[in-house]
Amino acid sequence: MTAEPTVERAGAREVASALAGAAALGPFFEITTDPAEEADPTWRPLPELDTARLLELTGAYADRLGTAERRVAASILFQGLASRLWSPMVAAAARGIVPDLSGLHWRWAPGAPIALWLADPSGHRAATPAEGAALVHREVVERQLRPLRATMLGFVRLADGLLWGNAASALAGTLRAGTLDAGLAAPVRSLLHELFAHEPLKGTGTFDRRGFVRRSCCLYYRVPPGGEMCGDCALCS
Repeated sequence: MTAEPTVERAGAREVASALAGAAALGPFFEITTDPAEEADPTWRPLPELDTARLLELTGAYADRLGTAERRVAASILFQGLASRLWSPMVAAAARGIVPDLSGLHWRWAPGAPIALWLADPSGHRAATPAEGAALVHREVVERQLRPLRATMLGFVRLADGLLWGNAASALAGTLRAGTLDAGLAAPVRSLLHELFAHEPLKGTGTFDRRGFVRRSCCLYYRVPPGGEMCGDCALCS
């Protein structure tokens, strides 16, 4: 497990500003901090530890994908949630601020995208890529993805190599933040270099001229009609 980083706290305004900057890249990078959202009872805390709720969402993903295989839908769901968490966190950390996700909530309904809301925003300042990566790893991997993994394994069998490969693939996808804002390209690359040195992301794949190539498969090739593979799939190399 990653050691607890010892860095300066960031105030609510700093965190809200960093997240607003991330959200400017697009809705997939958004974590709202609007206090008015507290009035909406459909928000639920993340990590989601309600097995029935995650099972419902997995079923909805299976319907959307047109597959009867729960593990395929669960794999794609895990990767999607990982991507939804990494994107705003990496974009904010590239600006030197890492939000604390202990007050994170999510909202989902069939046919709607997953929305994220951070109540009472707080966080830390990260002076170096190593500090930023340690903080992002703690917030995303330890506080979110590990509990999510444990809950999902209560209703579906998925190998750890697959799940952490999904998380790694989702993390590599945050490189696109640098194409949306050229000023973020270098700090995002530095953050990813540090993050991929942390377990359980270490050894999940490599970068070459094509980009990230993972060492595991997310099972997307089993989605009907079948045969399609992701661009970072090891089966394509």
